[in-house]
Amino acid sequence: MKLLTLRLPDGTTRVGRLDGPQDDDAASVVELDPAALGGATDVGALLAVDGWQQLAASAGGATHRYGDLDLAPLVPHPAKVVCVGLNYKAHILEMGRDLPEHPTLFAKWASTLTGPRDEVPLPPEDDALDWEGELVVVVGQRVRRADTAQAARAIAGYAVANDVSMRTWQFRTKEWLQGKVWDSSTPVGPVLTTADSWQPGPAITTRLNGEEVQSAPTDDLLFGPAELVSYVSTVLELAPGDLLLTGTPGGVGRARKPPRYLVDGDVVEVTVEGLGTLRNSVVAEQLPAQPSGQVG
Repeated sequence: MKLLTLRLPDGTTRVGRLDGPQDDDAASVVELDPAALGGATDVGALLAVDGWQQLAASAGGATHRYGDLDLAPLVPHPAKVVCVGLNYKAHILEMGRDLPEHPTLFAKWASTLTGPRDEVPLPPEDDALDWEGELVVVVGQRVRRADTAQAARAIAGYAVANDVSMRTWQFRTKEWLQGKVWDSSTPVGPVLTTADSWQPGPAITTRLNGEEVQSAPTDDLLFGPAELVSYVSTVLELAPGDLLLTGTPGGVGRARKPPRYLVDGDVVEVTVEGLGTLRNSVVAEQLPAQPSGQVG
């Protein structure tokens, strides 16, 4: 099953069920009646409802053409967004590094997320904007100190992300946070593909203006989805709708010689076979004009 969060013209959201391929703009999307979903109006809220899979499979509503929809971030208001660095084995080895013993973790806030077709702002404070295509694990159960079997059962499904990074700010210090949490910088979507219909293995590919810049199998992860859910749940309780971004393969702009960064007008597409494609334009952010001072 494939679920998404769509934006309505009045700014509210609804859960949609995609009844067709996620790469077909003509596919049908059923806008699910919140009354049939325990009041849930987005995918994150739906995951907290008991029996959400059965409810989403049976609920009905208005029908839309997939390509015509305004898609919100898959989970607009996750309680936690946990990200992993240095997690593709081939990429780690090609960089001449030892395989890490434990996952490298950092966090984001919900305000960092944006929709799978939204514009990504290029801030005037950092012109070293970089792409990082990633597989996303979406948590579907509340878990704490889960073993790997429990962790696997807690995965609701998978999605796609682009962990867009402001490299100048990221490497001001040894801590990455300030380069990873800029507002509306991380597209997530386009759909939640449930864990009973997709497992890691198919390729993740990033294209910049049509040119392939990243490609790797999604089962080349050093720490796989269940391992990550288990590890993170040892530290804190994970809840339905929490997101784990599992790391990026080789091919990022910073690692190129010379480095290559995103500029105004670029279009970045991140595709995971079987999960769909993010397509985001980069647009230079215009700061609001400062009011001129008045002489008294």
